[in-house]
Amino acid sequence: MFSLKGIKQLSAATLLPMAAAIALPAQAAEEVNIYSARQAFLIKPMLKAFTEETGIKANVVFAKKGLIERIENEGQNTNADLFLTPDIGPVYDIVNKGLTQPVKSEVLVKNIPTQYRDPNNEWFGLTTRSRIIYASKERVKEGEIKSYEDLADPKWKGKICTRSGKHTYNLSLISSMIATHGEAEAEKWLQGVKANLARKPQGNDRAQVKAVKEGVCDIALGNSYYFGKMITNAKKPEQIGWAQSVNLIFPNQADRGAHMNISGVVLTKHAKNKENAVKLMEFLASPLAQYMYAQENFEFPVRPGTPKSTLINKYMGEFKADDLSLATVAANRSKASKLVDKVGFDN
Repeated sequence: MFSLKGIKQLSAATLLPMAAAIALPAQAAEEVNIYSARQAFLIKPMLKAFTEETGIKANVVFAKKGLIERIENEGQNTNADLFLTPDIGPVYDIVNKGLTQPVKSEVLVKNIPTQYRDPNNEWFGLTTRSRIIYASKERVKEGEIKSYEDLADPKWKGKICTRSGKHTYNLSLISSMIATHGEAEAEKWLQGVKANLARKPQGNDRAQVKAVKEGVCDIALGNSYYFGKMITNAKKPEQIGWAQSVNLIFPNQADRGAHMNISGVVLTKHAKNKENAVKLMEFLASPLAQYMYAQENFEFPVRPGTPKSTLINKYMGEFKADDLSLATVAANRSKASKLVDKVGFDN
C-alpha cells in the first residue's frame, strides 16, 4: 500500500498522479459519515484518495445550509461523524451548541498551527484564506490603500463595495477589528466604512469585483480564493475580465498582517465511527490532502511547508498573515453582529 512517509521529497506535480495509483484494499467494510457545507467538487477527490489509502468508505451529505440544525435535531441518532465547514463561524456555532467532542491527535497538533485550531481541540482548521481588498487597476494608484483601517478614510466615500455585513466572512473580519482595536474603535471604523459604500451591501464576493470592473466602485472586499475561481473560469469568461481589472491587496503588511479565516472540521458528539473519523481528520491535514486543497480551490494550505498552487504563487506570492487566534476572532462574532445592526451597515 502507498505510504505518505517521505512525501516531502516528492515534487508537487507527482502527488496527484500517485494518489490516483493507490491500490484499493480488497475489503472496505469500515466507513465514516460526513456532513459537508463545503462543495462536492472540492471534497470528493480527497475522500476518494482517503478511501484508497485506508479502505474506509466515506459517505457524505452536501448542503449549503441547515446541517448544524440537522445534527442538533437528530441528536444521538445522527449519522454524522464529522462536520466540514467553509468558515470559522459555523465551527464556533456547532461547538457552542455542545454538538462536538475534543480530539486528541499528535498528527493534527503537529500539522495545524496553534492559531488555526481550538485550544480545547474541539475544532481544527484545514485551509486558510485571506479577506483581501480588490482595487481597480485604473482608478486606484499603487500604495493608495494599505490597510483595513484605510477603508474608513473619507477619501473613499462612495467608492467601496461589499456583501452584507452579516455574512459570516465579514463578521469574522469585523470580529478581528474588535480584537485588535476594541469594540468602540471597531464601531467607529465600521461607521466609516458604511459612509464610504457605493451601494447597499449585496451579492457575493465575485459580484463586488464585477462592480469594480463596471465602475460602480473602486475597491471591494472579498476572499482571496475567489480571484483564482474567476481568473480560471473558462465557462464564464466574463469573470476572467473581472479578475483582470483589479489588483490584489493584502492589507496591513506593515503591522499585524492580513486577516485570515479557515475552513474547518469537527468531530460530532455522537459520532458512531469515531476512530475512522479521526483518521479522516488526520488525512485532511496530511501533505497529500493539503496539496489537493490548494490546487482545487486556490486556498492556502494550513499545514506549513505544503506547496501552494502555481496560480497563487503567480498572483499572490508571499504575504504577512495576521497570527491572531481564530478562537479569539470567533468569540467576538456576537459583538460584531450587534455592531452591524447598530450602525445600520446593511440598510
